[in-house]
Parts: sequence; structure tokens; C-alpha cells
Amino acid sequence: MIRNQIEERDIGRKGKLLILAMLPTLFLIVGIIFMFAGQGELTWYQGFSKIIFSPTILMTDFLKVGGMSAALINVAVIGYMNLAIMNHYKLKVNGVLIAAFFTLIGFAFFGKNILNILPIYLGGYLYTKRQGISFKDILVVIMFGTALSPMISEISFSGILPLGKGLFAALVVGVFIGFVIVPLSSHMLKFHDGYNLYNIGFTAGIIGTVLTSFLRSFGIRVEPVYIVSESNNWVILTLLVVMFAALFVAGIRVNKNALSEYKNILKYKGRLITDFTHLVGYGVTFINMSLLGFLTLIFVWLIGGIVNGPVLAGIFTVVGFGAFGKHPKNILPVVLGVITAIIFFGKDISSTGMIISILFSTTLAPVSGNYGPVIGFIAGMLHMVLVTNVGVIHGGINLYNNGFSGGLVAGVLLPVIDAFKKER
Repeated sequence: MIRNQIEERDIGRKGKLLILAMLPTLFLIVGIIFMFAGQGELTWYQGFSKIIFSPTILMTDFLKVGGMSAALINVAVIGYMNLAIMNHYKLKVNGVLIAAFFTLIGFAFFGKNILNILPIYLGGYLYTKRQGISFKDILVVIMFGTALSPMISEISFSGILPLGKGLFAALVVGVFIGFVIVPLSSHMLKFHDGYNLYNIGFTAGIIGTVLTSFLRSFGIRVEPVYIVSESNNWVILTLLVVMFAALFVAGIRVNKNALSEYKNILKYKGRLITDFTHLVGYGVTFINMSLLGFLTLIFVWLIGGIVNGPVLAGIFTVVGFGAFGKHPKNILPVVLGVITAIIFFGKDISSTGMIISILFSTTLAPVSGNYGPVIGFIAGMLHMVLVTNVGVIHGGINLYNNGFSGGLVAGVLLPVIDAFKKER
């Protein structure tokens, strides 16, 4: 089915932006409620300051660092800033923009704050001036490129440099990241040939490895940390249910036949670039996103996991890419492969590290979509083996560690499979 054959209401660009604005708006309202309720040991201002002025490398959960109110307000601020940029440049709200926005929202709970993403945006803006293009042409890449924002916080506030020098050095590094990530990402795509949906995560892993190696050559150690919430919060769980239900309703409102047409999305393999908003329309896309949201939330609940900052990042990323390549059919074999590897190696499947490995492993959905469930299953197993070890290479400064691992899996596994197919 092609896009011009789909009958659905045209809610316009502003209508689609309003649907996206639902996320930061809900988080802001609840954050303000908790601000005045005075929940927790920290005031919202103290918590927000801790989020802004602390190193944020993997895994730093802002719900743990700053508390509920501050974490939600951080998410809202980042969300509204990006919505304002989208509106200013009149960007078309397509699948990749939706994926980028949801990913950014998710990681605003987990490593990204309003301070450490700005130098990367500045670098991207300077790149457009150098190339003579519009900033809107690279905005999506820069949104994803904030995967390396922990490097800015690490240089600024970890104490490796005096504060003034640290801030200046962090600004320079952030501008450098924003400047180089656009041209590099297009070249890195060739390595995995579009079978890793988190292409910027793979690119960020390469850049992060170079930057971390540079710091280590000066005797500066950059190591992953583990600061995560260890208990579920009913407010967060309720907000997720409300959001996913709202996406479902939006899908029905946009296309009254969205449920009957949903089967059409399952025929797409997911390889970059697969934009479901173009292929099956916004109604079916919103239904797919809603379904993926509920499925991931139910999965985490069934295995006894905690919905903390890192897990929220995983859930929102899966939901966002429900508009850009992922659906239940092509993610299931990969997820089963990761789960099997976790059980085989005797890991705790309910731990935060294992949960996010499972959720983010869906970056390899195009592998099972194109090569079948058996190869997808194998890719999932390989992903689990790699992702638990590659983080040490970049020291945790690449928030999209699974994108880095996924790129390696796809780039190494698929050429071998293709070679055997050609021999036969």
C-alpha cells in the first residue's frame, strides 16, 4: 500500500506537533505538581541543579540523581526546546523525526540535560553555515547526535579540569561533535548497510572511542557508572499508560480504519529507510507505536523489572522507532535471541542492564525483517554478547551503546551470511 492510497484525516503539521507536545506537557504538569508537593529529600531546584551539574555517563538515572520533579522538568524543557526548533523551521513530522523526538525524550531521563546538549546543537549549526545549508536539513542527525552529550558533562564537572577551563573545553568538544557527526554518519551507514536502525549510535560509538582514547592518553580515566533507581513509581507507570492510550486514540481519530489496516505495517522489513508515516499513514503508525509501548511496558512488568530512567529511555526509543522501521513481527526474533543469551550466560534478566539490552536490541529489527527470524535470533544473541562488553571502549560516554553494538553485529554478521548464500 502506498501513501496516496490511504484515506485518513489530515491533521496538518501543527496537529502532529501537538500530538508530540503531549509528552513534555504531561511531564511538565506532573513535575510542577511534585514541585509544590515537596516530594523527596531534594527541592526541585536542588534536584535540577544536580542533573545539570553532574557527570552523566552510562548509567546515570536522573530520577535517582535529581528526584521526580527535577527529572520530569528536565524532560519537558528538552522536549519543548526541540518542538520550538521543529516549528521554527517548519519541519515535516515524518517517521524519522518522530523517532528522534521520542528517543530524545527518553534519554532526557538518562544522560541528557539542557546544558550538555546545547554545544552539540551549536556545532551542527556551525556546520550548516560552513556547508551553506539549512539547519533543518540536519536537525534529526543532531537530535540523535546528543548521544555524546555525557562527554560535555564529564569534561565540565568531573573535576579533570578547573571549572572555567572545563566549561570551555567542553564547549569546544561539543561543537566538534556537532560539526563532524553529520558527515561521519552518512559514511558509517555503509558499514552496516542500513540494518542497524541506530546508525547515529554506531557513529557516536566511533567518535566516543576516539575522544575517550584521547583523554586516556593524558592519564584521564573515563569509566561507566551505575546510578539507577531501584523501585517503580506508580506516577511514571500511570503516565506511560496514559501516553500509549492517547497514541492509540490518536491513531483511530486520524484513520478510522487503522485497526483493520494494521496488518499492512507487518509486511515491511524495516531496513533504513522505512518511514511508516509515508508507507501506511499516521493512523496506523500511531497504533503501532501504542502497541509497542504497551508490549514493552508489559514485558518489563512480567519479568519483575524496574521502570527507571534507563528503562524509560529504552521504552521511548522502541515506541519512537515504531514510526520508523520497528513492528512486533521484526523485533520479536531479535528480542528472543537476547533473552536466550541472557539465560544461557546466567545473567539476571530483571536487572536494568539486561532490560535495556533487550529493549535496545530492537535496533536490529531489519535483520530479522530481511533475513528471517532465525538470523534475527542469532543477531540478538550476538548483540547481547557484544553490548555487555563494548561500553568499556568508549567509557560510557555514548548513550547509544546498543546502537554501537548493533552496528558491529550487522556489519560483521550479514556479509558472512551473504557470502554463504552466494556460494550455495
